[in-house]
Amino acid sequence: MKRLILAAALLAGALPAQARDSLGIWNDWGAFRDMGVPRCYAIAMAVPVVGKRIDFQGYLTVGTWPRKGTKGEVHVRLSRRLANDPQVVLTVNNQRFPLVAGPADAWTTDQRADAAIIAAMRSADNLVVMARGVDGRTFQDRYRLAGAASAMDAATLGCARA
Repeated sequence: MKRLILAAALLAGALPAQARDSLGIWNDWGAFRDMGVPRCYAIAMAVPVVGKRIDFQGYLTVGTWPRKGTKGEVHVRLSRRLANDPQVVLTVNNQRFPLVAGPADAWTTDQRADAAIIAAMRSADNLVVMARGVDGRTFQDRYRLAGAASAMDAATLGCARA
């Protein structure tokens, strides 16, 4: 639970302080609502690996932004800075999804990819995001998916009337 609260704080770090409502915690996943934006999101932190070099705390979110008409947007904050012209691949249920990347973040290419990832997450145990760091070495951020479906559903319902 401490890891989820930290992840929620990291996600909101660049925004002014506002109240965020916890919609629930399910295993490694939590759901939160921020009506100041408004947005709702399910979030989990990457599984920690002892001795692994990280630049940032990695986390994965599935967000809903009612004013933008966006539901189920997948976003990954990677644990390392990325090489120039990065290639980031998310793998879940043996399905590979290329992501569009910034210096340390990645998103899907479109809403169909978001929907396909979310559908795969609902029946998987784990998810892996692989990329090449600024040092040229490949790294992986891993996520456990137990509780993800409940957190995603709570986040979607949390903004249903916003």
